[in-house]
Amino acid sequence: MLPSKHQGLRQNASSCLGEVMEQTHEFLQKGTLAFQRTNQALFLGGFASFSLLYVVQPLLPLFSQDFGITATQSSLALSVSTLTLALGMLVTGPLSDALGRKPMMLVALWSATLFSLLAPLMPTWEGLLLMRALSGLALSGLVAVAMSYLGEEMEPSHLGLAMGLYISGNSLGGMSGRLLSGFVVEVSSWMWALAIQALLAGLATLLFWCWLPSSKHFHARPWSIANVLGGLRLHLRDAGLPWLFAEAFLLMGSFVALFNYIGYRLLQPPYDWSPAWIGLLSLAYLSGTYSATKAGAMADRWGRQRVFWPSILIMLLGLGLTLSSQLWAILLGLLLYSYGFFAGHSLASSWVSSRAHQARGQASALYLFSYYLGSSVAGTLAGLFWQAGHWKGVVLFIAVLLIAALLIALRLSTLPQPQPNR
Repeated sequence: MLPSKHQGLRQNASSCLGEVMEQTHEFLQKGTLAFQRTNQALFLGGFASFSLLYVVQPLLPLFSQDFGITATQSSLALSVSTLTLALGMLVTGPLSDALGRKPMMLVALWSATLFSLLAPLMPTWEGLLLMRALSGLALSGLVAVAMSYLGEEMEPSHLGLAMGLYISGNSLGGMSGRLLSGFVVEVSSWMWALAIQALLAGLATLLFWCWLPSSKHFHARPWSIANVLGGLRLHLRDAGLPWLFAEAFLLMGSFVALFNYIGYRLLQPPYDWSPAWIGLLSLAYLSGTYSATKAGAMADRWGRQRVFWPSILIMLLGLGLTLSSQLWAILLGLLLYSYGFFAGHSLASSWVSSRAHQARGQASALYLFSYYLGSSVAGTLAGLFWQAGHWKGVVLFIAVLLIAALLIALRLSTLPQPQPNR
């Protein structure tokens, strides 16, 4: 056995590997260094993931010019990543139940950073799409697992706050990825925009590695088809989880539909905005960065049942304001809509983690699969309503989704809340 002073040195040397948690089996408590470092690490992990995912959105017209492709083909730079992300979560979630949470998330972030660095070096459009597809697939290893890690390691009374901080990192990452690439291409090329974002993600990943404590409450569940199917049956039989999966589909679908088509409206008279100004609409996500954390803290105090459904009412209020012809009302509506959406997503995410006592990785993956499926399906269907009725048609479509989400939220508020199975 090593002398005690050598043990101390070894513990200090391993702190960069995430061993900041006290060497006990206590859950992470608010006010401790481990709680702070964990939230900082997962905030950075979410930031890196979503900045890498959405960095290409302002670059799509440049891809069309440089590769001689249509706008529809150019949009594949984003859609191929979200598709592989959604599909990958069906595998990485259950896989993390067998291999562990932190190892899976680290492999995901380092791999996504590598593929993102390789993307601007690809000489062909097909090569760039391949790197984007691999990056989205890699990111599924963090996006599907982070919520499970929090659900296992956090003190239940602080889970809402921790989940809110993670979601706020997601929203800030998605916003900054769009903004940074827009600024970089003003002075350089889209290749440098992708490379700089990948390097920043690599720095965030290094800090994530150093700060995130290793799991203390993870219990491996051997991966097999039988276990995967057994976990699926378990989650679908739960009184609340299938409704939360439906909420993920409806909330994300409505959110993407709004921001996909509000730009078309503002490009037209009497607004006549430029595409650069349209990109700045992502600043509305800042209200979501605040609301995700605030809603989590409120849920810890009053319960998710009392906080979740009002977040959807706020989205409906914001949606209604966008019907105004006044620009200030439209922008206020976008702020309120983002506020309500990120609050609702934060609450639903933590709710999944608290209800799923077994195969948490799979439960989180199912929630997020529904989330990104809603993005793909509703984001496309809303285009039909735009063609039929322009902005009023899109608002009608989104309103139907939100009313369905509100009815489900009210049903969820009547369910007895299970006690944490620690």
